[in-house]
Amino acid sequence: MSQSLIAVPLTQQLFKRNNGVLSFFASSHSTSSIFRSHSLSLFSQNQKRRNPLSPIKPPSVSFSSSQTTMGGDTPQNDAGMDAVQRRLMFDDECILVDETDRVVGHDSKYNCHLMEKIDSENLLHRAFSVFLFNSKYELLLQQRSATKVTFPLVWTNTCCSHPLYRESELIDENSLGVRNAAQRKLLDELGIPAEDVPVDQFTPLGRILYKAPSDGKWGEHELDYLLFTVRDVNLHPNPDEVADVKYVTRDQLKELLRKADAGEEGLKLSPWFRLVVDNFLFKWWDHLEQGTLGEVIDMKTIHKLT
Repeated sequence: MSQSLIAVPLTQQLFKRNNGVLSFFASSHSTSSIFRSHSLSLFSQNQKRRNPLSPIKPPSVSFSSSQTTMGGDTPQNDAGMDAVQRRLMFDDECILVDETDRVVGHDSKYNCHLMEKIDSENLLHRAFSVFLFNSKYELLLQQRSATKVTFPLVWTNTCCSHPLYRESELIDENSLGVRNAAQRKLLDELGIPAEDVPVDQFTPLGRILYKAPSDGKWGEHELDYLLFTVRDVNLHPNPDEVADVKYVTRDQLKELLRKADAGEEGLKLSPWFRLVVDNFLFKWWDHLEQGTLGEVIDMKTIHKLT
């Protein structure tokens, strides 16, 4: 089925950290559908991009320090990079897609976030953004850690990351691969157990395509799946990934936006979250509370936000 691209202006306001970490306890919610489980078969972690239809082999080698990327960058050129983030940059293989979300290959997280390669090769990778609400319909935000390579210390939605080029996260049916990745990263970043966030409890609402530089070297170019879920969860944030977390009401979020727009307190917000806030979030939030979220699901359109 053909997919349209809708152009919407990009707003680049950002906002900064507030203090206070909140923990909540798990509870169950009814499910409307159950998705079958799939085994995790890890693809080769540090191979060069190839045809996605070629045979898959399990990982057998690690990244060699002699390997180079575009512009002569090697791991040695990023000696100041945090060790955890450095490992993820070279071990994680992102899924490369075209602007219709068709898988065209894969490449390292490192290469996928180099603005030089994004601009010269138009590298576009698949991503997801989770919006987790508690049973009071408050939205969980996180502040990215100071060691993150892109957009450190900015506030954003609950969890933002990438499905990896592996069997369980390439499943297109019902966006199950993306849901599996979301469950994995909620555990990695926020310590939320898988049983607190079953994959069938994520509702994919839509997709956006955007490009956003972080600094002179790094940036994002993503086809981003937007996932909603309502769960009361146990939180144990991973300090390598998350500096702070907080739940906000609509009014509290609007006050943060006002301060960001006014340049108060140096508040910073991630560009992809700002795009979702400006174009979709409050309308979707209303439908969530009214129990009519299904009315706004649109997984056919890819909204191109520029």
